[in-house]
Amino acid sequence: MTEASPSVAALRARFGGAVLRHLVSCGDTIVYVEAARLLEVMTWLRDDPGQRFDYLTDVTAVEYRDQERPLEVVWQLRSLGRKADLRVKVELDQRQPLVVASVFDLWKGADWLEREVFDMFGVSFTGHPDLRRILMWETYAEGFPLRKDFPLRGHFSRAEQTRQALSANAEAHYSLEELSIAAAYDELPADMQERLAHGERGGVK
Repeated sequence: MTEASPSVAALRARFGGAVLRHLVSCGDTIVYVEAARLLEVMTWLRDDPGQRFDYLTDVTAVEYRDQERPLEVVWQLRSLGRKADLRVKVELDQRQPLVVASVFDLWKGADWLEREVFDMFGVSFTGHPDLRRILMWETYAEGFPLRKDFPLRGHFSRAEQTRQALSANAEAHYSLEELSIAAAYDELPADMQERLAHGERGGVK
């Protein structure tokens, strides 16, 4: 497909200048929208009878080596009934706080996806109910591993990285539900599984 999705024209008719531009890349339609109106645009894309983008496939971010270029937050949407896809992007000035609205209230699947972008890129999602690191531990102090300024081996020595990882209390930073999922796959030590069986977490008061 070389033509843009019909959703582009519909978005422009509904939101005017809030749709900054669009392009088609490898057959995929990409729409850039104003950050301030993201939630309004996304709500309409989900609820409008002609759109019905009812499935959030992914949330991610893109940072370019050129520091003058903005960081892009990316949402990949799909309409299951119409078998249609749309990629929505918001550009964030890297000289300003990296903050954008959460779409959790629209698609519950955004929960862990937004947490990953927060963890790896340092983007904050306002309105997210539980925005905390998901891959790195809460006390992780080296920054955001997928940013371009992050060294290949990290900021700290291997010895220091190991010390910090071993000193982190996993039970204190994950919910009982998350730990129970791991326990179901026998991925937790026996003593931790026993505590979970009694609804307890070590190191949590």
